[in-house]
Amino acid sequence: MSREDLRVRFLQQAGLSDWRRDALPGDASTRRYERLVHTDGSTLMLMDQAPALESQPCPPDATEAERKALGYNASARLAAGKIEAFVGAATYLSEHGLSAPKLRDFDAQNGFLILEDLGDGLFARLIEGGEPEAPLYLEAVAALAKLHEVTPPADVAGWPLLTYDALALKTGVDLFVEWYPKYDASVVLSDHAAADWAALWAPLQQRAATGATVFIHRDYHAENLLWLKDREGVARVGMIDFQDCLKGHPSWDLHSLLQDARRDVSPELEVLCLDHYFSLRSDVDRDAFMQNYTALAAMNEARILGIFARLVTRDAKPRYEGFMPRMWRHLSRNLNAPGMENLRAWFMTNGFEGKLS
Repeated sequence: MSREDLRVRFLQQAGLSDWRRDALPGDASTRRYERLVHTDGSTLMLMDQAPALESQPCPPDATEAERKALGYNASARLAAGKIEAFVGAATYLSEHGLSAPKLRDFDAQNGFLILEDLGDGLFARLIEGGEPEAPLYLEAVAALAKLHEVTPPADVAGWPLLTYDALALKTGVDLFVEWYPKYDASVVLSDHAAADWAALWAPLQQRAATGATVFIHRDYHAENLLWLKDREGVARVGMIDFQDCLKGHPSWDLHSLLQDARRDVSPELEVLCLDHYFSLRSDVDRDAFMQNYTALAAMNEARILGIFARLVTRDAKPRYEGFMPRMWRHLSRNLNAPGMENLRAWFMTNGFEGKLS
């Protein structure tokens, strides 16, 4: 059967064959979405994730060698588009009073899921339309603080919640040295430079793995958060695209939100939000936390620059080039922080001095 035949059969089995199907714009993933619209105006969402498009996820008991043999998803501990991952994460978030889409029907084998439509109120679009950004961001931070109060289980509704460990972090940040030279021909990295890169990041990766204590969304930013104004408290923050969740360092989702790849967040708003987070989690050592926040933000920004280079070079998606200057600004600021001197020196001596303002 063709993919469309499978899709139609799934909708028929779910009792939705007479609902109108409106395709939504794609993103950097292999997923696609459709909004399903009934004649009475009610709506649902169809997530379509073809299983064959992704390499296998990481088995919970896999060794590092086995993960590397399985491929990128296993090494990076990405969910490989598994519907079960979305179902598990959505269930966990809902159980803790947070707003993930409610689940209606799913077919894990073929990669289909019917879920609640949380609407079009993405934080990024609301702010573009004139909505004040600070209240939205502060509530998003409050939702994270609530999530961070709980030590997560080993699995969420049957899906293993693995640790964002040193190999997964290394696999991500190494995308920079693999793909940026392919994007920018003026960059030539020697074997010695690559070895230094690995050695400089290794202690930070280990520190992050040791501090992995909370459920992390892993892609928490203004394009994945929706404002649900009719709900109460942190439930007003609707969350999507959390299927790559892991057990990670609590700073991860914060820097994803506050040092966004796709939109500018002012330094003043970042400080305001961090102050709010620490006011809600008064038992946290702020100085130690911020050392990890800075290091992991820099690591993530190098990773994202590698991903954007790959999207432009391999996948012919040139729009991601427009996000790169913002990521370089974030990275430059974090490399200026105490403790990051050696990593900054690596960039300066390997042809990136013009990128670090």
